[in-house]
Amino acid sequence: MVKFSKELEAQLIPEWKDAFVNYWQLKKQVKKIKISRKPHHVHDGNSSLIHDFGRSIFDSIRSFTMTSHMKFHKSHEVSQVKSIIKEGENGEEQEEQEEIYETENELVQLFSEEDEVRLFFEMLDEELKKVNEFYKTKESEFLERGDILNKQLQILLDLKQVLSDRSRKTLRSRSGSGSGFFSRSHSSSGRNSDFSETPSDCESPTGTQTEEVIAALEKNGINFVNSASTRAKTKKGGKPKVAMRIDIPATTPTRTIAAVTSMLWEDLVNNPKKDGPREYINKKKIQCAEKMIRSAFVELYRGLGLLKTYSSLNMVAFVKILKKFDKVAKQQSSANYLKQVKRSHFISSDKVVRLMDEVESLFTQHFANSDRKKAMKFLRPQQNKESHMVTFFVGLFTGCFVTLFSVYAILAHLTGMFSTRTEAAYVETVYPVFSMFALLSLHLFMYGCNLFLWKGTRINYNFIFEFQPKTALKYRDAFLIGTCLMTSVVGALVVHLILLSNGFSPSQVDAIPGILLLTFLALLICPLNVFYRPTRFYFLKVIRNIVCSPFYKVLMVDFFMADQLTSQIPLMRHLESSACYFLAGSLTAHGLPMCKSGRMYRELAYVISFAPYYWRAMQCARRWFEESDINHLANLGKYVSAMVAAGARLTYAREPDSQLWFSIVLVTSVIATVYQLYWDFVKDWGFFNLKSKNFLLRDELVLKNKSIYYASIALNLVLRVAWVETVMHFNVGFFESRLLDFCLASLEVIRRGHWNFYRLENEHLNNVGKFRAVKAVPLPFRETDSDG
Repeated sequence: MVKFSKELEAQLIPEWKDAFVNYWQLKKQVKKIKISRKPHHVHDGNSSLIHDFGRSIFDSIRSFTMTSHMKFHKSHEVSQVKSIIKEGENGEEQEEQEEIYETENELVQLFSEEDEVRLFFEMLDEELKKVNEFYKTKESEFLERGDILNKQLQILLDLKQVLSDRSRKTLRSRSGSGSGFFSRSHSSSGRNSDFSETPSDCESPTGTQTEEVIAALEKNGINFVNSASTRAKTKKGGKPKVAMRIDIPATTPTRTIAAVTSMLWEDLVNNPKKDGPREYINKKKIQCAEKMIRSAFVELYRGLGLLKTYSSLNMVAFVKILKKFDKVAKQQSSANYLKQVKRSHFISSDKVVRLMDEVESLFTQHFANSDRKKAMKFLRPQQNKESHMVTFFVGLFTGCFVTLFSVYAILAHLTGMFSTRTEAAYVETVYPVFSMFALLSLHLFMYGCNLFLWKGTRINYNFIFEFQPKTALKYRDAFLIGTCLMTSVVGALVVHLILLSNGFSPSQVDAIPGILLLTFLALLICPLNVFYRPTRFYFLKVIRNIVCSPFYKVLMVDFFMADQLTSQIPLMRHLESSACYFLAGSLTAHGLPMCKSGRMYRELAYVISFAPYYWRAMQCARRWFEESDINHLANLGKYVSAMVAAGARLTYAREPDSQLWFSIVLVTSVIATVYQLYWDFVKDWGFFNLKSKNFLLRDELVLKNKSIYYASIALNLVLRVAWVETVMHFNVGFFESRLLDFCLASLEVIRRGHWNFYRLENEHLNNVGKFRAVKAVPLPFRETDSDG
């Protein structure tokens, strides 16, 4: 049977962990009470025997006193209620009751002689007060959010009605006759107006309906072109007090360009001297607004579900700890306290449940075409259950990879493929493809390790990355993809080597690595629902967002993935080499001189080395533009310095005898490394806080062993200076130099995987510090002061 403490640890909301009842501290206090109630032992020095005199003679008296005291004060309440007189909204005095959590009752009087018991109930009071206050705060936040979303939904329905009426009017004017319409009953007296669209049996002027709806909307602050009220206000010289804007986030290049164009257009055309609306309402904006409001409802429902879970888990925790206390005290003395817990706000309030029902009803009606099953798929997405078949295939492919790699090493040694006469052509043909897939598989393995550690330490990576729970990769899936990839690659290399050793010419078999590369690229973009299609498409979407920076809105997953690409520049260089060899001569040796001496190939090497840093810098620029945070500009400077250092090292590799370039490489690399180390430790990991209670770390740590953090700092420092090898000329052979480059690239991938854990740990702790467990979705409609 699983202990409740472990069950609570597994089920509690990680971002709200500090707001939960401290069950573990209360459990320790119960243990102290148990120790204090143990019978006394007397040691006889002459006989060396321990005599147990049993219970104290006062225990029977105390037991009788406690029992009678409980019967006499059975109806005594645990908490006191204090009335506070406050002035209401209408000037009337309202009486509000405030609960004071004190144990000035029969329980404290009962055990007044026991300090440990008194301390236990004082701690229990504090925990109950903490839970209630947090619940009230979150409940008020979600209720306020629900009111705002209700208003947003009403405005959306009004706008859709206006557009529908205008489209019917346009069609009727073109056709010359009406073909029926939908009439809508609208009550504009309050925000909870009930809208319903029903077929109408008789014709009525659509223009009148439209003007009525527009008039109702203008009461909410929306202005329209050529509306009757707008024309009346214009004739009278009046001005609307408020204009309604539709804020559509510039998440795509089209929206970004449109936002900039709209901003310039407003500055040039919509000046205060001109009358008319501040915002043009069209169908496309309404569709975007509808998606935003739908997402906001989903997040609101998720937050309400978390708050409901919070309430139930805390109630169970109070019940369990009071049962433990009764068991230790050997009395049923906590019944009254438990009654008071049940009357507390976090248990007695039903506002969350009622709001959840209301959200379900609204979402089903307006966003799921009254299909409740479809609505629940959005509101309650189900997570895929972990399959043992995945674990089986991970083990199978791992064994196959180890076997095939051993076979490949033995065959390469027997055939002499890495001898002086054959190694150049063979290594240049096979090495880029093998290294590319090996680095990719290593990165997937590190990501799988990250997922495993994040799950084990309760870091909510799905929430941070905004992954869908149903399609998010689990650590077993990452391991499966990596092992399957490497097994296929090594198997192809074994076949390639066997064919070469059996007398096939290189022109006949050297296309195998290229075919393998094209096969995996085709599988990546395959539209069929096979081999993790949601993950593949999401990966392509993120890559698109990165490449098109800064036109796409930067999310956490976007700049996190862009950071991964900065550690995979060798992989991108190998992809360039493989593509060049394949296009130049189907991966034959005839393509090698062209790829090595071609000017375009050499210039493209600079572009590939700069691209990941450039993309990341543009993301920082976009975030600075949106958030006006100077830290993003400082982060941009870090990637610019890394870009300069990479260019200097690439130039020095082509001119190894130049002392000038050696000095430039040394200076730029040292500056970039110091810059990166500072950002890693201080900004990304949150370390080196001089005021922290943990020396050179931060106050809150996920891992209990602090020595792991210090070892990680040292490891990251060592791996950051691996670039020193690029400026040192080791006298090694051709194959050994390629192997050394591969090892250095692998170390950088390992460093990035190591960096990933602490980066997300710091992000998670920031969310915990702000109790942020639900995504804040921006809303489309906002009221602004109108000047025109």
